[in-house]
Amino acid sequence: MKASPTMTPSFSSRAVRGAPPLLAALSGLALALVLGLTPPQPAQAQSKAPAAKTAQEPATAATIRKNLSARLPKMPAIDEVRALPLAGGTSLYEIRVGQDIFYTDAQGQHLIQGQIIDLQSQRNLTEERTEQLSAVRYQDLPFDDAFTIRHGKGERQLAVFSDPECGYCRRLERELADIDNVTIHVFLYPVLGQQSTEKAQAVWCTASDQRARTWQDWMLKGTPPAAQANCSQRTLDALARNLEFGRKHRIQGTPTLFFANDVRAPGALSARQIEQQFASVAAKK
Repeated sequence: MKASPTMTPSFSSRAVRGAPPLLAALSGLALALVLGLTPPQPAQAQSKAPAAKTAQEPATAATIRKNLSARLPKMPAIDEVRALPLAGGTSLYEIRVGQDIFYTDAQGQHLIQGQIIDLQSQRNLTEERTEQLSAVRYQDLPFDDAFTIRHGKGERQLAVFSDPECGYCRRLERELADIDNVTIHVFLYPVLGQQSTEKAQAVWCTASDQRARTWQDWMLKGTPPAAQANCSQRTLDALARNLEFGRKHRIQGTPTLFFANDVRAPGALSARQIEQQFASVAAKK
């Protein structure tokens, strides 16, 4: 779901914005690349073995892989090659490296990084493809790495990736406090610096049945969570998994909400907007 003009997106200047490894890999070339926010996965970046051919790959994929690998020896392995269905017989191919999208010709001679827009339909094909790759089914969220807040019967479901130092997340918590009959799964997503990490650790390291109250005391009342002296690495690993999940699926700002109909909504939505989404979920059922 794209943010509407009435939504208030909250993006941190430090939120998952590290320079991608591809930029360093191609730095010796005359390419003005401004890559996406999500770096390729480490395993992909280390491996030069060609990825397995997918059912979508065109017959020219082997040529593209071979030539780009030879011309860009530091480029990570290509995960997928797709022919773009463009009008006018234009030959253009999409290559995917991790979550990053590039374009090339049939011989892998030219590399293009940018947005492909269908002017007739006014569709941003690159944006649509990026959203497709980073899409998350609600049922596939890693709920074991979240704690829950239940209002009333808790029949409606909502997941939120939230940073304890995020002002918009605090605003969202105030909106959520007015919503009844909902179960909220809170994924701690500390991307705003060391204070975020410390507070997220303090919340997550409390007893599991106290996390929701500790979180709400901080977000709604300003009562800081007490540091936990005996927090195991196994417990802290949950926060690392949340960060990795967010990078993989391009959760680029906080808060980010996920609804049971697989809709993603960035920003501090109002209670009214959240109720509208719940109505959409109910209509789908």
